[in-house]
Amino acid sequence: MARFFRETELDTRLLGMLGALALIWIGFHFYGQMFRGGGFFLTPRNLWNLSVQTASIGIMATGMVLVIITRHIDLSVGSVLGFCAIIMGVVQVNVLPQYLGLGHPVIWIIAVLVGIVCGTFIGAFHGALIAYGKIPAFIVTLGGLLVWRGAAFLVARGETISPVDPTFALLGGGPYGAIGSTGSWIVGLLGCAAVLGLVVLGRRKRRIFHITQRPVWAESFIAVVGCGAVIGAVMLVNAYPWPRGIVRRYAAANEIEIPAEGLFISHGFAIPVLILVAVAIFMTILMSRSRFGRYVYAIGGNPEAAELAGINTRWMTVKIFALMGALAGLSAVVASARLGSATNALGTLDELYVIAAAVIGGTSLAGGVGTIYGAILGALVMQSLQTGMVLIGFDAAMQQIVVGSVLVLAVYLDILYRRKSK
Repeated sequence: MARFFRETELDTRLLGMLGALALIWIGFHFYGQMFRGGGFFLTPRNLWNLSVQTASIGIMATGMVLVIITRHIDLSVGSVLGFCAIIMGVVQVNVLPQYLGLGHPVIWIIAVLVGIVCGTFIGAFHGALIAYGKIPAFIVTLGGLLVWRGAAFLVARGETISPVDPTFALLGGGPYGAIGSTGSWIVGLLGCAAVLGLVVLGRRKRRIFHITQRPVWAESFIAVVGCGAVIGAVMLVNAYPWPRGIVRRYAAANEIEIPAEGLFISHGFAIPVLILVAVAIFMTILMSRSRFGRYVYAIGGNPEAAELAGINTRWMTVKIFALMGALAGLSAVVASARLGSATNALGTLDELYVIAAAVIGGTSLAGGVGTIYGAILGALVMQSLQTGMVLIGFDAAMQQIVVGSVLVLAVYLDILYRRKSK
């Protein structure tokens, strides 16, 4: 086993998270079978919904990784999400229809841009206070948590803003907010091509820089497992059909005759999941293939040394928090579209789940260590715990106890890991 891990260069912390996730899924499924009259967790329906529910937290968790790596914290992301959602709701429901007309095709585009820009400016404002005002990030973002939640209430006057633009609502998922069976297979084939391309590119770069090559069997193992995971995900999302009522309405609207055995229409990948995948790819490239990413890790490893090396740490702090704000705005798009409305309570306590996802995913609170894929896996672990507890009948109080305990355990394991690696 030691030789296997050495030759494949697999991240042992990643394998640990995958093992924990598998135990959670299997545990909840068999608990449901034994005590609740059926295993409802490991079903295409539940896993598809789980992926959609993870998207909003996962998007913000990728930005929280950068914040925590640089030894800061952002407690305001949930309130920023709620404020951006309210702003987008006002723009597409109360403002734009007056000038463009109800149902204009660019309303949803403008609303999305407004939400992301709004989040970016809020994040940059927080970053400027931290970097140039020398106010601790904890205080700035704790104040932001209260300020932006209150601002959202004032803008909406405490009202729920709905309905959102129909095209905008597709960004939240649902039967129509998914790409179907054919689109999912196209995405899956592109994913497999990307996995194979990364393996080939990795070998080429190792040869160019005279780095020891991994054995062919190790490269083949990684390629097979990666492609298998992608194809398995496609088969899973395609196994979840549209509800019968929606199928009947769809068939009637398109004059399609439903056969006696019924009409099977696959959901395929939900749009929020594809948004999360796109964000994960962008953030991974940003952190591993750009000067910006190297600067982030340098600041997290030793801020004083990074500044002496010529890195403008203050400006970097502003950019990191601006990026976090932009991702909170994008997450607000997904969350409000999924809900079909904008409410003042949207995003409440999300900051805790985002921080927990990053920490569970291996991001060290001491700074300098963290990965994008780890944060997304952490978000999936958190959402799996919540979903599983709902399915087996745990009340809200018990859910909070479990989530809090898992967060403390994750930090403790991080301390042990860092102590062992020294």
